[in-house]
Amino acid sequence: MFRPTLICLLLALVTLAVFSPVRKYDFINLDDPEYITSNPHVQQGLTSKGVVWAFGIGHANNWHPLTWLSHMLDADLLGISPVGPHMVNLLFHAVNVVLLFLVLRGLTGTHWRSAFVAALFALHPLHVESVAWISERKDVLSTMFWLLTLGAYGRYVQRSVQGQALGLGWASRDYWLALLFFTLGLMSKPMLVTLPFVLLLLDYWPLNRVSSFRFQVSDGETAVGTRSAHYQLPTTWHLVWEKIPFFVLSAISCAVTLLAQSKGFIPVAGLPISVRIENALVSYARYLGKTFWPVDLALPYPYPGGWPSTGVILAVALFIAICAVAVWWKRRLPFLFVGWFWFLGTLVPVIGLIQVGTQSMADRYTYVPLIGIFIILSWGAEKAVARWHLPKLAAGIAGVLVLGICLMLTMRQLGYWRNTETLFRHTIAATENNVFAYDNLGYYLYQHGHPEEAFENYRRAVSIDPKDYMAYNNIGCYFYGLGRLDEAITNCQQALRLDPNNPNTLDNLGMVLACQKKYSEAIKCYEAALRLMPDYADAHNNLGAALNAVGRTAEAIRHYDQALRLVPDNAKAHNNLGNALITEGRVEEAIEHYRQAIKLNPDFVEALNNLALVLAATKQYTEASLYYQRALHLDPNNPKTHFFLGCVLVQRGRREEAVVQLKEALRLKPDYAEAKRELQMLKVPVTE
Repeated sequence: MFRPTLICLLLALVTLAVFSPVRKYDFINLDDPEYITSNPHVQQGLTSKGVVWAFGIGHANNWHPLTWLSHMLDADLLGISPVGPHMVNLLFHAVNVVLLFLVLRGLTGTHWRSAFVAALFALHPLHVESVAWISERKDVLSTMFWLLTLGAYGRYVQRSVQGQALGLGWASRDYWLALLFFTLGLMSKPMLVTLPFVLLLLDYWPLNRVSSFRFQVSDGETAVGTRSAHYQLPTTWHLVWEKIPFFVLSAISCAVTLLAQSKGFIPVAGLPISVRIENALVSYARYLGKTFWPVDLALPYPYPGGWPSTGVILAVALFIAICAVAVWWKRRLPFLFVGWFWFLGTLVPVIGLIQVGTQSMADRYTYVPLIGIFIILSWGAEKAVARWHLPKLAAGIAGVLVLGICLMLTMRQLGYWRNTETLFRHTIAATENNVFAYDNLGYYLYQHGHPEEAFENYRRAVSIDPKDYMAYNNIGCYFYGLGRLDEAITNCQQALRLDPNNPNTLDNLGMVLACQKKYSEAIKCYEAALRLMPDYADAHNNLGAALNAVGRTAEAIRHYDQALRLVPDNAKAHNNLGNALITEGRVEEAIEHYRQAIKLNPDFVEALNNLALVLAATKQYTEASLYYQRALHLDPNNPKTHFFLGCVLVQRGRREEAVVQLKEALRLKPDYAEAKRELQMLKVPVTE
């Protein structure tokens, strides 16, 4: 046991070391907000309500309750900073590397070939996306259950061969354990629906269970060991029947996924089946190309309008040629047959025949499929060394060089995932006309205080695709920030014409209309957004503000309460609820919400002023003056804060300090009638 233990330890340590920089990386603005940073169910941790929500259908256009639960557990145990989730993803990847080695070793009886496959899996640059992107927890989590399923299935077959479990084997503990792991995998990511087909491939090689193809496995190595005298090789139909429960689970998962993703499909009228078939065939070739030449890796790869006919023909020719070779040599090179169809089959759910999203392909989709290619490379290299009598030392050195190159490319690719800006600047450089990358980079720049550069990215996106609703929405936000409200409305309305059912755009348009005091129109926008997304906390908060502005205070309070139920640490909602409670005369409750808003955001000037005003109204002058002073420290040019602080100081008998504050209010706002009147009452001359 020393050799496999040492290999496991080495694989785990190298994987952890290479990917360790992710502990310093940030969230990105693609999917991470929906999955974690802006998801109230996840941020509240593992709660009974959260568990019920996780098992609902359609969240993020998918159904993967175990993935949601894992994110909730992160929030409970590690907080909502990116460090914990990044490290959990990395740990899952390291576990998968070790499991892959152990499973292949158990199935084939080999050490170094299995270790080479696991090392390629650990270090290939195409796998960076699945590990470094927190939202792709579903990849690393589901693959762990995939590998555990294969391991349990291998033990079930081995015991069947040894006579410990005969017949269909459905009474075998290992069989049911494999079925359990498969179920958990489907609940982590539905891409695992192809696993029953992979089990049939493994029956062919290396398990050698197919009765119509009795061949000698390479070097006589097989997991099934020596067959007992009474063991009868099962028929092909027997093997298929044995997998029926797995196929049933796959069918159920497919049905649930189609239902969950129904809103994410690109309409067939907009993307003909012929175009999708062309893209699928070309994508197979591109995946192979990036496997052997992993440069210009990006997120996402934009979907082209169509592929050149020459490229499609070459892709089809390559596809047919490799399939023909794999089938023709299936007896001599069974690992080629199994590895190639493992690669082809496991990509089917994400190859684009049923198109979800706008990407033409994605690195993360290769996390499991590339295992098939790595098996071909590892066992093929062993065959070549034996056939051509090459020195094993030279072969070992070549393998180390390949892994070294993968390691360096992976470390370089990993660096692009430091944050949203580095990721999408690289994507723009690595791809052409990537509208999605321009939109996300622009949004990041806008959020981080670079509005002009953000606007240039939005304009670039619109110039590439005039139907890019996301860019128009972002341009609307840009003009809103500048106070150019009419232009903001024009762009938000254009975004809605292109995508009428976007709750974010409806919420943004509502905010612009509310800023123009068109509250009835704003309320309609917020209500439409909430019909599309009932758990949209910001829309609840904004709707509450609009309702409060038109005197519908009781309704406003209900929406503020709902916003806080969804996101308890929403400082703005606490402040707004405090305002509404004041209107209702519920002063003590209002004070508590103002305090909570300040606790969550100590620099929240509006909440500081509001709390100080209420404290002053309830004659708590000393504390009120402290909050006014904190507000002035953050915003020293606010005449109202100076005025109210002056009034409080008058009540405290600190006349000279009060005069200073009142004069400053008048200096900042020369026509401030209340400040003039207060100074006159203090018999202080007012200079016109």
